[in-house]
Amino acid sequence: MQNFTLDALDAHRLYVVEVRHPVEVPGSERAHLQQWLTKRCGWDVRAPELAAAGLKLVGGRLLPGPAGPASFLMYESASGERFTVYTAKAAAETTQMRYSAQADASALFWADRGVGYVVSGAGDRGRLNQIAQAVYDQMDKNGG
Repeated sequence: MQNFTLDALDAHRLYVVEVRHPVEVPGSERAHLQQWLTKRCGWDVRAPELAAAGLKLVGGRLLPGPAGPASFLMYESASGERFTVYTAKAAAETTQMRYSAQADASALFWADRGVGYVVSGAGDRGRLNQIAQAVYDQMDKNGG
């Protein structure tokens, strides 16, 4: 779990600073992005709708994960605050949310149905929890 979260935080730090190329597929192509990542990753990848949290989908990309491909989605607020959602196959079938913080970023990790989820951001823990809970609720409602 710790290495999984560290991989997600490394990807978060690498791409959130990018201005011109933060993602491979823009958020305006949500359906294509979801289909492509689902096909490549081997599980149903859904880009959660986070407008209620003030976030718009920037887009996503395919990344290497700890045991195969990983999906990486980026969201941004009107003020430029960015959050990412990283998913990959996980050894754990199900876990509760766990918080992890490093100098400039924090993350919430959980696993469900053999897929691990990490929501990362630089915001405070309360804000991160709000976004992670919204992602969790939508993934749970849609069956993962």
